[in-house]
Amino acid sequence: MAGETFEVTATVFREGHDAVAANVVLRDPAGREGPWTPMRELAPGTDRWGARVTPTAEGQWTYAVEAWSDPVATWRHTARIKIAADQDTELVLAEGAELYERAASGVPKKDGREAVLAAVDALRDTARPPAERLAAALEAEADAALGRHPLRELVTSSPEMPLRVERERALFGSWYEFFPRSEGARTDKRGRVKSGTFKTAAERLPAVAAMGFDVVYLPPIHPIGTTHRKGPNNTLSATAKDVGVPWAIGSPAGGHDAIHPDLGTFADFDAFVARARDLRMEIALDFALQCSPDHPWVKEHPEWFHHRADGSIAYAENPPKKYQDIYPVAFDADMPGLVSETLRVLRLWMSHGVRIFRVDNPHTKPVVFWEKVIAEINSTDPDVIFLAEAFTRPAMMHTLGAIGFQQSYTYFTWRNTKQELTEYLTELTGDAASYMRPNFFVNTPDILHAYLQQGGRPAFEVRAVLAATLAPSWGVYAGYELCENAPAKPGSEEYLDSEKYQLRPRDWESAEREGRTIAPLITTLNRVRRRHPALQQLRDLHFHHADNDAVIAYSKRSGSNIVVVVVNLDPHHTQEATVSLDMPELGLEWSDSVPVRDELTGETYHWGRTNYVRLEPGRTPAHIVVLRPSPPIGGSPTS
Repeated sequence: MAGETFEVTATVFREGHDAVAANVVLRDPAGREGPWTPMRELAPGTDRWGARVTPTAEGQWTYAVEAWSDPVATWRHTARIKIAADQDTELVLAEGAELYERAASGVPKKDGREAVLAAVDALRDTARPPAERLAAALEAEADAALGRHPLRELVTSSPEMPLRVERERALFGSWYEFFPRSEGARTDKRGRVKSGTFKTAAERLPAVAAMGFDVVYLPPIHPIGTTHRKGPNNTLSATAKDVGVPWAIGSPAGGHDAIHPDLGTFADFDAFVARARDLRMEIALDFALQCSPDHPWVKEHPEWFHHRADGSIAYAENPPKKYQDIYPVAFDADMPGLVSETLRVLRLWMSHGVRIFRVDNPHTKPVVFWEKVIAEINSTDPDVIFLAEAFTRPAMMHTLGAIGFQQSYTYFTWRNTKQELTEYLTELTGDAASYMRPNFFVNTPDILHAYLQQGGRPAFEVRAVLAATLAPSWGVYAGYELCENAPAKPGSEEYLDSEKYQLRPRDWESAEREGRTIAPLITTLNRVRRRHPALQQLRDLHFHHADNDAVIAYSKRSGSNIVVVVVNLDPHHTQEATVSLDMPELGLEWSDSVPVRDELTGETYHWGRTNYVRLEPGRTPAHIVVLRPSPPIGGSPTS
């Protein structure tokens, strides 16, 4: 993301004992070299060097590491030793004068050349004691000038590495998923179920915007097949009134390039997108590369599907789950044709204002397919974002991120203990952060974790706080704010009366009036996220010690903006703990005590190295505190 800082590291060494140094060369999309970025040795004796760099605009950048021999640093080391021991004093000082004079030629006159030349004069001034002449060569102004414009010898460079800098939404955003067909759905006087439309769904958008969401994500909006259509709760006995699963895409009314007639027309969709835009939200559309048996592709391109020995087309399975109403696509017979058709479909929806696609099960398709598709789209439309819904093995998830997916679903749903969260977030914010951006969805139409089923409203509050403060992108599926948590059956992660198989109109007004919603908490979380840059980035996450395994504490930092979060992971019981903050990690001294403001309650405290907390489910699930260091004596506070 433009303005996002990241660290470049490299192993830098040479033969012998001469000093080495390194710098990063960052080039913008126009090929212009950025400001000088020196590297530092990360730990003495390791030969590992690093520097933090910040690209300032969107586009395709490059970076490289230059390593070089540092003759000035080598001379300084030798001179300190020899002059202190009175060895070859005049020779060493003469060599230094010659070296500094050569270095001065590379320092601009307006940026310290005179200070370097003054050091040359001092080194050659035999009327002064040797130690004083050396000290003059090491004075701050000359040192700073040579730091900005070093004398470099034997420069070697790494290959230029590509760096794609994307728009803010690729890293930071709050997502809300809902089914347009459920909004405004009703049963008429004859008992017939009437689907909601884009027009009725648009009436829900202001409430979603009021909660602070940036992205409205829609499941597939295409025609749904009737062959093997699923009924309520995934039954095989669908009736004429059952609406089917949106992911069973395709009917005589069209395929991936069509809109379900019950939802409206393309003009209605365009109006829906425009309404969201007016509310400062974007529309993300599900892209599920699969078909119902009734999809036009099945007849037009039979080679795009797996055929069994008996000639039938294989339906989708993820044992023990079976999806008789869905045919997966096969890629071996006509990869170029599938790439071409996919690009056509994506560009169609892009022309109607969709710039974000949530890709269904990308891990079940060839990686090279997505690499071609995403590269082609982003070559002309770099603002288009692809989210990988890939709950699969880590290697595949990481590879999808590396080949172009801007975001990825994660295992966050299944990480609930302090140890699980700490280990997983350490992984995500480490090396993986350079190519895989997580999106922490707290639930999906397919996933209702046991933690939410058993923990009730406090569990929903805890998971919302964690997702919104641990990851720069997070999301909820509609009904989360109502704490819907009835499973299809004991031990299942699927919802009872899942919205995948039927319409689920919700009475939002009654829920708000009766206090059956955590929308106010979600609204606060999204407001806090927008207010604090520390919560808008991924990398600078640090865990702090809490002497209770049911309490987790962590901080995020962006410049002077520091947020500390303490959460009770137990939705059933009040928990107490002493939180021991790593003060240097927060830019503070161990003895400091600073004012903090709790963003959830508005209360203020003074926190220091150790702090007592008491967190009660349903009342105070967490502290989200912003550190406000006291200004120095004689200074003034900053906002």
